[in-house]
Amino acid sequence: MQDAGLRRPGLSELFTGFLLLGLTGFGGVLPMARAMMVERRRWLSEAGFTDLLGLCQFLPGGNIINMSVAVGLRFQGARGAVVALLGLILAPSAIVIGLGSLYARFQDHPTLRHLFAGLAAAAAGLLIATAVKIARPIWGRAVPMVIAGLFFLAIAVLRLPLLPTILVLAPLGILATWWAGRRKEAGRAA
Repeated sequence: MQDAGLRRPGLSELFTGFLLLGLTGFGGVLPMARAMMVERRRWLSEAGFTDLLGLCQFLPGGNIINMSVAVGLRFQGARGAVVALLGLILAPSAIVIGLGSLYARFQDHPTLRHLFAGLAAAAAGLLIATAVKIARPIWGRAVPMVIAGLFFLAIAVLRLPLLPTILVLAPLGILATWWAGRRKEAGRAA
């Protein structure tokens, strides 16, 4: 389903969009991916991005890798999936190889350690800002907010393993959403 005002990217736009994303958001591109796909290029709505991200988080592999494949597949089929994935990983892969060689040589240098500490703080801030933006479509909806809160509690606070948490909370979330929908329909019918 394509929402009004959203654009359908071609193969070259998928490649260049994900190439720029891979180059500019090296190491943690989810905040920039959302900004690119929802705010700047208008490929997905806020809710569409959140739904697709939920699916991509459930699948094995990196979220942004899964997102590039899913977005490419959605708009241009199998060729779009391949093009978006290649756009995302080609340049960063070359950069990682080069940086890995440099790091192996200078890993004990104090300046390098301070640099990585600063990068970690910036990444944490971006992650928090993105979480707030991603939560916007479910804000005020009780069932999704409770399920999201339970996931946060289980993973971030209690440090429970991801897979068992998903295996318990995902079906619970589906069931609770279904039940809330039925109650809402029953309320309208009455």
